[in-house]
Amino acid sequence: MLNLIAAVARDGGLGWQGDLLFSITEDLRRFKALTMGKTVVMGRGTLDSLPGGRPLRGRRNLVLTHDKAFHREGAETFHSLESLLAALPAKDEAWVIGGAAVYEALLPYCGALYLTEVDAAPPADRFFPTLGGDWRLTEATAWQVSAGLPYRFCRYER
Repeated sequence: MLNLIAAVARDGGLGWQGDLLFSITEDLRRFKALTMGKTVVMGRGTLDSLPGGRPLRGRRNLVLTHDKAFHREGAETFHSLESLLAALPAKDEAWVIGGAAVYEALLPYCGALYLTEVDAAPPADRFFPTLGGDWRLTEATAWQVSAGLPYRFCRYER
């Protein structure tokens, strides 16, 4: 099953100038708990934004990029959506972790979205794709505050 995980501002913002908009400790903890030991799917820019530009430890890292010369130790590189989809595990969860173009490309293949909705709208240059009417909110925590940012964890399903 392909899932998607993201922290999203109230206006759909995801990032600004190559960085995430938010660093919420509880969100990072949740991300690690959900993805550890699983396959994660990302674009090259997302990989570059990780600490040291290194793949995430304890996870199988798949990178979708148009750059045919791209290679990074510890990551599997794919140059087409079809080849990436064929490489996904058949029986285990895989997680789409960004960026915006990868979310857009893989949203139609996802069964669940795990969003950290943040009630703030800082400047952003990358945005989450608009969800169609086939998605419904199935779980939501109460609003919490971390470092002055109101947020909640949500799960959407088709």
